[in-house]
Amino acid sequence: MIIKSLTVGSLQVNCYIVYDEATKDAIVIDPGDEPDMVMDLIEEVNLKVNFILLTHGHFDHIGAVDDMKGFTGAPILLHKADKHLYSQANVHASMWGFRIGNLPEPERFIEEGDEIKAGALEFRVLHTPGHTHGSSCFYGMGVLFSGDTLFRDSIGRTDLPGGDMLAMGDSFRKLMELPLDTVVYCGHGPATTIGREKKENFFSSTFL
Repeated sequence: MIIKSLTVGSLQVNCYIVYDEATKDAIVIDPGDEPDMVMDLIEEVNLKVNFILLTHGHFDHIGAVDDMKGFTGAPILLHKADKHLYSQANVHASMWGFRIGNLPEPERFIEEGDEIKAGALEFRVLHTPGHTHGSSCFYGMGVLFSGDTLFRDSIGRTDLPGGDMLAMGDSFRKLMELPLDTVVYCGHGPATTIGREKKENFFSSTFL
């Protein structure tokens, strides 16, 4: 498994390209902006994108989905609880001074426990509401793509539409049950591990 991280857009979202080195089957997670940079890497490595995975429906994580869909033809996967956020992303973006176009409909709505496979890659969906109703993480092969649920030393905001601090606490506890050596690739900022966050994250003292 090869993981490439690209920080895109003025809100500094981490877009991940994860691929099987042998087969070149790939998954793109949260293509939020700067589609040319993402597409260049896909083309350079000659990847076959199997899925476009979205951790949640906020505009900064999905702004380049239309370009990515057109370039790869890959199906878009999102939790159904964030369908409304996704469909209203252009409205929310304009409220923050950004502009994105209308987005293609997701081909599939994911749920807790769903398995996502591409080549030898295999990830399980963890529904982790709190930042949004449909926030989801993707766990497998010793890593977790946490979106805006878990950051190094912090958690995602719960004061935006769909936010819920009580649900975030439940989701935080769920993630802290993963193996301590799980590497966490966050939606913003640097990577971390479950073990580090269980010990050092400010919210551990609140939720655990």
